[in-house]
Amino acid sequence: MLEGCNQMRVQSQFDLKDRIAFVSGGRGHLGAVMSQALAEAGAHVIVNGRDAVQLAAFTDGLKKQGLSAEPAAFDIGDIAAVRAFFASRSRLDILVNNAVTMQVKAFAALEPADFAATYLSSVTASFEAVRSALPALERAVAAAGDASVVNIASMYGQVSPDARLYDDAGQQSPFHYGPAKAGLLQLSRHLAAELGPRRIRVNALVPGPFPRAVEPEFGTRLAGRTMLGRLGRKEEIAGPLLFLASPASSFITGSALAVDGGWTAW
Repeated sequence: MLEGCNQMRVQSQFDLKDRIAFVSGGRGHLGAVMSQALAEAGAHVIVNGRDAVQLAAFTDGLKKQGLSAEPAAFDIGDIAAVRAFFASRSRLDILVNNAVTMQVKAFAALEPADFAATYLSSVTASFEAVRSALPALERAVAAAGDASVVNIASMYGQVSPDARLYDDAGQQSPFHYGPAKAGLLQLSRHLAAELGPRRIRVNALVPGPFPRAVEPEFGTRLAGRTMLGRLGRKEEIAGPLLFLASPASSFITGSALAVDGGWTAW
């Protein structure tokens, strides 16, 4: 009997019933998985993106599964829109900063504006989302005891791409992506220090190779770079996200959780 009670207590730590979550870039490659996972765990999920029609279709699909979701169509890099949206929310338990704007270009073709756009969407927008959502996050703390911010970084915010893996420059992680994600990692630490006394946890999730689709030969080279000898499956981002978003990680803040098959641990 005691074992069953313990199991129920453990499972309840991942229960997000009555929690409200916001996911920027929430219907993208990994964003859709994260939105689905949060909803399945019981949260009401606000799915953010720029395409209102696609967002409506995606959230309608979640609701047809009996899950709770709503669309929020605006550009996370539009600071005025960010401030207006979060000012309208009475409560927010979980904030997932996942969106990034990036135009893939070769080294010689990059312009300062490319760096600025990617940094804006990854670092500046994440900071502004947290600051604008602070009253709503604090109301969640008052109601539930804590709130969680999860910033989606990248292994290329910690290590550089291995050029030997790539046949051509177009396959490589662009030069403006990794530096922006590195900035997001450091922002996560600063925010954790600032918001810890308010019982708002801030952590970073650091995905590794989760490609949409790759040529078999290239995929084999990438897989060989991980300790597990394979690429990530997009559904494998769900568990780590739920851990950081839920009370299961209640004593974790300022951390960066690698989900990369061991890529950065060599």
